[in-house]
Amino acid sequence: MARPKKDTPLDLTQRITLTTSAIERLTCRTDTKAQAFLRDSETPGLRVRVTNTGAKSFVFEAKLNRQTIRRTIGDVKTWTIEQARIEARRLAVLLDSGQDPREIERQQQANKAALAIAAMVQAATAKQEAVTVGEVWADYIEQRRPFWGDLHYRDHIDKAKVGGLPSGRRGGGKQLTKPGPLAELMPLALKDLNQSTIEAWAANEGKTRPSSARLAWRLLTVFLTWCGEHPTYAALLPDKNPAKTKKAREALGKAGTKSDVLQREQLTAWFASVQQIPNQVIAACLQMMLLTGARPGEVLSLRWEDVNTQWKGISIRDKAEGKREIPATPYVLHLLSTLPRRNKWVFSSPTSASGCLTEPNNPHTRACNAAGLDGLTLHGLRRSFASLTEWLEVPAGVVAQIQGHKPSATAEKHYKVRPLDLLRLHHERIEAWILEQAGVQFDATTEPGKLRAVQ
Repeated sequence: MARPKKDTPLDLTQRITLTTSAIERLTCRTDTKAQAFLRDSETPGLRVRVTNTGAKSFVFEAKLNRQTIRRTIGDVKTWTIEQARIEARRLAVLLDSGQDPREIERQQQANKAALAIAAMVQAATAKQEAVTVGEVWADYIEQRRPFWGDLHYRDHIDKAKVGGLPSGRRGGGKQLTKPGPLAELMPLALKDLNQSTIEAWAANEGKTRPSSARLAWRLLTVFLTWCGEHPTYAALLPDKNPAKTKKAREALGKAGTKSDVLQREQLTAWFASVQQIPNQVIAACLQMMLLTGARPGEVLSLRWEDVNTQWKGISIRDKAEGKREIPATPYVLHLLSTLPRRNKWVFSSPTSASGCLTEPNNPHTRACNAAGLDGLTLHGLRRSFASLTEWLEVPAGVVAQIQGHKPSATAEKHYKVRPLDLLRLHHERIEAWILEQAGVQFDATTEPGKLRAVQ
């Protein structure tokens, strides 16, 4: 019998033994049908499907519960005829046992998807559990930054810094900066930051730098409270804040009462020594700290736009209220009028990276040592202002408003509103008295920056 030609059409109504040649001859008319099937006589249910585009594949077709089930086995270019027959027999066995291959495949795909999701969840959980305190600390600072002042933000940076960088202090030589108190906690996993770890940290830091460690502990306590309320980090911490323990608090000790203050009889020596500081900006800055009672950071961050010479007022960036207005007293205006205008900062520095004078602790300490006034800090000048006003019996509310303290009584909070001119009445009297006690000769009636006749 002669072998059929490749273009000889097949009788698709009859089952035949599938061969490679028969599959090659299988075609589908493009004008009437979308697909055609060639049935195998050796394996019931096995067919070769051809579409009107010429694509061919092995399929399995049978009935289950009076419904036709058709499953694609694979492309004829990938599967051999024998492999297709084996797969067709397997599917037939499933049908004979009453199982639907489609449902089995759906279940397998669902199981596979569930395993993939479980693996993703497990990987995400492992990643979350491995997150370090430093990574969460950076996220915390970024999210809370809009609600903080510059000083509070800087405290968070300084207390967690790693250290080991060249010291920027004048005369520091090749010394490297020390790590912040919280630096050793930053590499730990957040889930490992437990009560015993923090207590051990507090015991160690409390021996060498208790004051700095107390501030760091307060920052850490607030940070962990934030973590406990955050949906991403709450599961990594116990219900109780691990930093709030009696043992940690006792290890850091209590802050001592600061008593460094200028007495009335010490004013002469202090002014004489400070006015001898070669750096005019530093000398003026220190005198303004004493004469206004402002916080050191508030004075250092003063900008020229904050000084109103027309209405004689100074706008202070307050850590408590955001901003407060204080009088620009005659001697303070005189000091500011003598300063160079290098940039936007009133107390500028040509050597500082920011262009602003940093805290002049060393020049002030040297000046105090020369005057025999050991232990007086920059914040001690703020305490000195409040203490010296007692000699003049200035109302406590006036002093508190000038210094930026929150009102401590109901009347101060809700009933007393002091305008700038009323504050000026008291503030100019305070300044004049301090200068008089210090022996500083100054003519308050002369315009700032102009020559004065001094007796």
